[in-house]
Amino acid sequence: MIDIRRIEPYLWEIPRSGEMLVPGRVYASAALMEDIRGDESLQQVKNVAPLPGIVGWSLAMPDIHWGYGFPIGGVAATEAGHGAISPGGVGYDINCGVRLLALTREKCPTRPVAADACRLPPLVTSWEMSWMRGLTGRY
Repeated sequence: MIDIRRIEPYLWEIPRSGEMLVPGRVYASAALMEDIRGDESLQQVKNVAPLPGIVGWSLAMPDIHWGYGFPIGGVAATEAGHGAISPGGVGYDINCGVRLLALTREKCPTRPVAADACRLPPLVTSWEMSWMRGLTGRY
């Protein structure tokens, strides 16, 4: 059973333990929490907490449910220089509508929305792009 404590009427906290770098926090009513306890999503909140570079908390929104690694409805912020990008953290259980996008400036599309993305600062370093290319054969 996961140790989770109510700290405000709609906010619960999983204290740091083991390899967790940050505590977990879940935004939910008492009634929702009863349903949430019925699957493995609280364990997944704990599993996200050891991510490299994680800051603040491993968070879960009220729609939390069991996912692939990250709980669906899970949120984690990581430091830009030392963090991690996890596709499991952007949703792919039912094609949630969020994607991990990697663009190189040399291959920027001309469509307005995609072109705007190319003007943003790079989210990954060239080393990380090489690493992803080695894993997938793409990028």
